[in-house]
Formats: sequence, C-alpha cells, structure tokens
Amino acid sequence: MISVIIGTSNSENVLTPTLAALVPGAATGRVREVIIADAGSSDATAEVADIAGCEFFSEPGPLAVRLRSAAARARAPWLMFLRAGVVLDPSWVDESGRFMQHAELQGLTQARAAMFRRGQEFDGSRPLLRDAMTLLGLALGRPKPEQGLLITKRLYDQLGGHRPGARDPEADLLANLGRRRTVVLRSGATLARHI
Repeated sequence: MISVIIGTSNSENVLTPTLAALVPGAATGRVREVIIADAGSSDATAEVADIAGCEFFSEPGPLAVRLRSAAARARAPWLMFLRAGVVLDPSWVDESGRFMQHAELQGLTQARAAMFRRGQEFDGSRPLLRDAMTLLGLALGRPKPEQGLLITKRLYDQLGGHRPGARDPEADLLANLGRRRTVVLRSGATLARHI
C-alpha cells in the first residue's frame, strides 16, 4: 500500500488532474491515503483536497519540512512523492505494483526506489529507433522531481528524508538516493498544463 504525498502552494488548478490520475490506485486499494502538505494557499487548494478525500494540512515554511512532516504522518509502508501538476499514465497502478512486489520478494526495499518515465518525451508514435534513443537519453540523464518518487518509508528515513537546508529538497533527495538505487518505470509522468 502507498501513501501519496503532494506538496502544494496555490495549486488548485494543477492539483485536480494529479488527483484524478490517482483514482485507479485508490479503487484497487493500492493507494491507502493522499496527504496534501500545503504552504498556506490562498486559493481553493484545500477545497480540492477535501472534495477528493485527501488528508490536508497547512504548515507555512520550507517544502522540505512539509514533506518530512507528511512522511511522518503516512500510514503505508511505501511513499509516493508527486508534485502538484504531475499526471501519471493509467498503467502506473500495475507497474508500481509489480515493482513493489519484486522489491519485497527480493528483499530490496531498503536498496531500491522507483521513478516514472518522463511522459512527454516518449509517446510511441515516432519511429522505434528514435523512441529507443529517447529512452536511452532518459536513462542516462539525471532524475527529475517531476518524475515522482516511489520509496519505502524505511529507505526514506534511512536516507534522512528531505533535508531542510537543501535549496531544492526534492532534487537533493534524488541525488542522495543515487542513480544506482533508482529504477525508472515504463509508466510516464507528464506535467499538466495550467488551466
């Protein structure tokens, strides 16, 4: 089971598509809860979260502090960090389930985490060789927070979580995790456009 954690700040327009993409995970029981860690939004972010049945808390301050606080509240053994505005492909439920099951069966829950493929860069409509080169470039490139992160709570705690002093705490956590510990799933993560 997964606790999804989303940091927000005046994110009402981009939060809705992110939450809509999580519905299949909630319907199958894969998503236990969605925690919205808000910076004190003045728009309708809290209302969007309430309508969607999310746990919402507002805590002014750095993003790292809010994400760490949300991780401490999480009740599931797996954490999924998403940025507001990231929309996961429908295949994310099965793909993440296979990854978690494999990690648990192989005893790799403290050694591996997963990210989603950057969805806009591969769509299957281009020639196969070009798509293969795009995937190779993504595999060799640096992971980005927009790809989301699926990690066990234990590994997150072992790494020290999001460090409060970091300029970009999400990128810092990915760098701390390292490429050798990160698996890129075939399911994509695409940034929603502002409405």
